Amino acid sequence: MTQKNVTIIGISDNGCVGLNSRAVNSVSQCQVLAGGERHHEFFPQFEGHRVFFKNGLMTAVNEIVELSAENNIAVLASGDPMFHGIGNLLVKKIGAENVEIQPQPSSVQLAFAAIGKKWDDATLLSLHGKPLEGFVSQLRYISKAGVLTDDKNTPSVIAQHMIKYNQTGWNAWVCENLSGAGEKVTYFETLESLAEATDISPLNVVVLERADQNWRAPSTIPNLHEDAFAKRMPKKGLITKKEVRVMSLGEMRLKSDDVVWDVGASSGSVVIEACSIAYKGRGYAIETDADSIDFCTENVQAMGMDNISVIHGRAPEVFSEISDDPDVVFVGGSKGSLKEIIHQCYERLKPGGRLVVNAITFENISMAYETFRAMDMQPNIIMMSVSRGMPLARYMRYEAQNPIHIFSVIKEEK
Repeated sequence: MTQKNVTIIGISDNGCVGLNSRAVNSVSQCQVLAGGERHHEFFPQFEGHRVFFKNGLMTAVNEIVELSAENNIAVLASGDPMFHGIGNLLVKKIGAENVEIQPQPSSVQLAFAAIGKKWDDATLLSLHGKPLEGFVSQLRYISKAGVLTDDKNTPSVIAQHMIKYNQTGWNAWVCENLSGAGEKVTYFETLESLAEATDISPLNVVVLERADQNWRAPSTIPNLHEDAFAKRMPKKGLITKKEVRVMSLGEMRLKSDDVVWDVGASSGSVVIEACSIAYKGRGYAIETDADSIDFCTENVQAMGMDNISVIHGRAPEVFSEISDDPDVVFVGGSKGSLKEIIHQCYERLKPGGRLVVNAITFENISMAYETFRAMDMQPNIIMMSVSRGMPLARYMRYEAQNPIHIFSVIKEEK
């Protein structure tokens, strides 16, 4: 086999003991050794040039790329370098034809082995160097997870965040210093006990498993009745009815990683159900009423939707505070600014993005249609009238809900 310039070697906490002869030979023949400080400590005898990750990962990568033209380089990385590791980054920079990968078992593999549970049905999530927001929204569809942590998103911080967003029905294991001299596995029956835990090694993996073995994931298409928000509903009961929500969600054509804006969010029912579908994306609930903001925030937390940010302000002025351009915008309230909201939302929409406007009053129905036509667009329009069966003594009758118009347009791809 042709010798390649860069060899990326997976190494566990047991150091050289866990390396095979091929890996040891790669280190002995290299002129440059790169890795974390604790990885370098396993090779005190090395006399060549050293590259340390502690000086900044991209700085180290750029130095490796530069030195690879004239040197054989061995890069030491934890576990499997192609599993949330440096391997993919170096392959992109240097080219697969110049890189050899020699993996070890990943820390997640070692964690599941340590607690004696299979992991072919687990979802692997990384919070290493990533924001905590959106973590719980993904957990809502998962029964078992292996989680990579860092010095900011520690096991205790993760547990506190899960409790805040009403995701408490989990058993947890914290696996520390796997395969090293200080290996330790701790089982936590409740997240509350994990939230209070201290003195956990920074080198750890968290394993989460549903406490309820009969747990089932939420429905693919959300259809919560208004009663689900009854304790956290604005005084005027401003909430999009279930049937209208289902139809509006259909017009949004949501994907799992969409960025969703809900303008005039009120109780948050639409953005909550939209972000249940776009659970890998982000949601922004925009509302000007102070009371509604409180209700919306409570609903977001109670439903476990940590991928939603609640924005207090008047649309469209508050749009400038949101850095993420939307894939989908839903307009459920406008406070007399519907024309301006439509124009600015359409301007911010990504190409191929969808804009959905719900209108109840004659004035807003007329304004929505005229605004779209003035923009040289023919919106798709649905007039929806729903009647629900209601008991009347020993009989049933229909009770009509307010008719509503649903307008939707798709921004042209450039």
